Amino acid sequence: MSLRRRTLLKVIVLGDSGVGKTSLMNQYVHNKFSQQYKATIGADFVTKELQIDDRLVTLQIWDTAGQERFQSLGVAFYRGADCCVLAYDVNVMRSFDSLDNWHEEFLKQANPSDSRTFPFILLGNKIDIDGGNSRVVSEKKAKDWCASKANIPYFETSAKEDYNVDAAFLCIAKTALANEHEQDIYFQGIPEAVQENEQKGGGCAC
Repeated sequence: MSLRRRTLLKVIVLGDSGVGKTSLMNQYVHNKFSQQYKATIGADFVTKELQIDDRLVTLQIWDTAGQERFQSLGVAFYRGADCCVLAYDVNVMRSFDSLDNWHEEFLKQANPSDSRTFPFILLGNKIDIDGGNSRVVSEKKAKDWCASKANIPYFETSAKEDYNVDAAFLCIAKTALANEHEQDIYFQGIPEAVQENEQKGGGCAC
C-alpha cells in the first residue's frame, strides 16, 4: 500500500433550485444526464479525482439545496471551502437576479479570511434549451455582473449536451488549487488519477 500525496479541495455549488446544479455535477463526475432528478434536500457531495500539472487533486463538490428553507444548514457546509460556484439558468431571470443573495450568503456563512479575493466562478446553465431562443439573460449581462464582482470567471454550460462542463470544472479546480489552505491529506492505495485533458473545451483563463 503506497501513500500518495493528494490535495483535497472543497467546492460549494450554489444557486436557485432547478438551475441544474445536480445535473452539472453528475455530468462532470459520472458523464450522465437525467431529466429525473429530485430536488436536493439539504446537501450532498460527489468527488472527482484529477491531475493538474504534477498535483493529484480530489475535488469534493458540495451540492446544496436551492430552496431557501435549507439555507440555515449552510455554515457547516460552507466552512473550509476553497472555491464557490454560483449557477443560474440563462432562461430564468429570477435565478440570475438572486445571484447577489447567494454571493452574500456564502461570504456571510463561510466567513473567508479575505472576502475580496475569495474565488468564485459563475456558470450560466441550460444554454441548449430551445436552441438558445428562450434565454433571457445575455452573455454580456452575465459578464457585467462578473466584472462587478472582481472579474470572476464565467462559463456558459449545458449539462444535457455536456457543453463546457469539463472546462468549467477544470477552471474551478485550478482556481481552488490556487486558494487552497495546504490541506494536503493522505489516502492509502488509491490508483493513479486519470490525467485530465486540459485543452478540452478551449481551456481556461485562470
